[in-house]
Amino acid sequence: MGKQRSPRSPRPLLIVSENMNVKSSYGMNNCQIRCSESSPGGDSISRRLLEGEYLSSKAGIHHGSKNDSIPCSFASKGMYYGRRQMFFRSHVRSIALVVAFMGALFLLDSLMFSIIHSMNLQISPSQMESDGLQDDHAYDRQERIPLEMYGQLLNLASADLTKKGKEPDLSTLWEELYNEQASAWTPCADKQDSTHQGKSPVNNGFLLVSANGGINQQRVAVCNAVAVASLLNATLVIPKFLYSNVWNDPSQFGDIYQEEHFISTLKDEVNIVKELPSHLQSLDIEKIGSLITDADIVKEAKPADFIRIILPILQKNGVVHFLGFGNRLGFDPLPFNLQRIRCKCNFHALKFVPKIQQAASLLISRIRKTDTARSLLDIQLLGNFTADTPLKGHDASREPSKYLALHLRFEIDMVAYSLCAFGGGENEAKELEAYRKIHFPIVVERLKKTKSVSPAELRKLGKCPLTPEEAGLVLSGLGFKRSTYIFLAGSGIYGGNSRMHALTRLYPNLVTKENLLTPSELAPFRNFSSQLAALDFIACATSDVFAMTDSGSQLSSLVSGYRVYYGDGQAPTIRPNKKRLAAVLKESNTISWNRFQERVTKMIQEDQRVNVRGFGRSVYRQPRCHECMCKLH
Repeated sequence: MGKQRSPRSPRPLLIVSENMNVKSSYGMNNCQIRCSESSPGGDSISRRLLEGEYLSSKAGIHHGSKNDSIPCSFASKGMYYGRRQMFFRSHVRSIALVVAFMGALFLLDSLMFSIIHSMNLQISPSQMESDGLQDDHAYDRQERIPLEMYGQLLNLASADLTKKGKEPDLSTLWEELYNEQASAWTPCADKQDSTHQGKSPVNNGFLLVSANGGINQQRVAVCNAVAVASLLNATLVIPKFLYSNVWNDPSQFGDIYQEEHFISTLKDEVNIVKELPSHLQSLDIEKIGSLITDADIVKEAKPADFIRIILPILQKNGVVHFLGFGNRLGFDPLPFNLQRIRCKCNFHALKFVPKIQQAASLLISRIRKTDTARSLLDIQLLGNFTADTPLKGHDASREPSKYLALHLRFEIDMVAYSLCAFGGGENEAKELEAYRKIHFPIVVERLKKTKSVSPAELRKLGKCPLTPEEAGLVLSGLGFKRSTYIFLAGSGIYGGNSRMHALTRLYPNLVTKENLLTPSELAPFRNFSSQLAALDFIACATSDVFAMTDSGSQLSSLVSGYRVYYGDGQAPTIRPNKKRLAAVLKESNTISWNRFQERVTKMIQEDQRVNVRGFGRSVYRQPRCHECMCKLH
């Protein structure tokens, strides 16, 4: 949801001191940066704005000092007025020119401000910031009327929720459908296998990793790096996180995860150190040929690829640096011990730092109205932290509340990239096209050369992200009551309140980390988007029910896998099939509410069957396999 701010950047306020110096409350450098980002030649625009403000302020000060220095005696008053009249007569032409010049400056100020404002509306999606994450949602802050794509179905859903509002909640929605089969699988990636030989006494060198992307992509990269270090008999230096203009977060590994716990948990599998030895720190990694980029090793590479390409370099130079290391290691075929190390890293070695655990515990306690750990998920993710501050306005003596966590992937980047239409007509189409031209120019060029698929066909194929309205219809179709508490994860929703209206109409008890935590409690996380995303991760993973709208999302994948691993068959996940849902929603004007409920319920229940991880599938998302978990019966 994010903070709601005007898409127009504030004009720098000018503070004039007694010695006539003029300073911007934002700082000159800041002003120039903002203006130059907003338009070509922005530096000159910035200077003109400041000069205009300076002259107008200066004139105001002269005027004020004249009035403040009136003498007391009548004689001095007469002398004062006489001198003033002589001054005006001798300088009337100069005064007129100054007035005209000031008027022109004010006119120029207004004109330049309008130009900058216009440019901000077009360009600012990539420049504005919300909670430390680069904010691509300038369009979201425009006031719009509520937008509904399925008005008739929405009315049926609202009427049904109202009708059942006072009925007791006897549903099984808060339980896993196949609880017995799911609970048969238990965590055991941290257990020693009888064939485990421990780490090799050979050390072929040091492995440096610079992971890109956001916190979830970086998490995958870290665990893949641990597996590769074990494969190559290398010592892993704690990975670095690359700074990205997209995520806008300087956080490093130790700002998010507990370093000592990470090292000690994996000590029997991999040697891990915090820094490269001093005798290697001065090496020019690129010059000696030890810098490995995505161009040097294929995506989803096999172990043999690393041994053939990377091992000789490591043995020769004593160090290898993987730059932008992400999905460079495939899932299958992979030796049992390497797959298990991956699981151990993800589910046991990566513990959030106390600062994040404490804030997340406080957040969750305010939804549940209790600080008692209720599951193994709570213990693993929150550690020893509890909070005793109930959510304001709720009776802490009542039974703890259950809550559903919803991860909506409906940010403008997702929406624009999909090439789908979402009922916003021509204005929406123009906005998304303008965004694509700035952020996805390759996609725009590709569309010019190939036959494009229509938005209607894309929706039919299940390629379109679900809107908040569609998510609300799914939840109401499943039978969740209007009083359900919903934690909304993620950043700003494209369309803002106009898009969220349909969802909040059905489910008014919708909360985010921004309104569960106070500004002072959130302050340590401001401008650290990865740390804020960690709060979302914990709130989603520990929820009573987790609902996702995009199964391809890295956050949704990691959260659902965590719930499988530690959920003990008590952590249901709702994963709509977008292709099947599109077929149902196509009949929105004719389908009855009972029939809609039947089809949605069947769609979700079929996805909740307990399946073992398939070949090539992610162990982070589907850890039900013998490398990660043990089956009791």
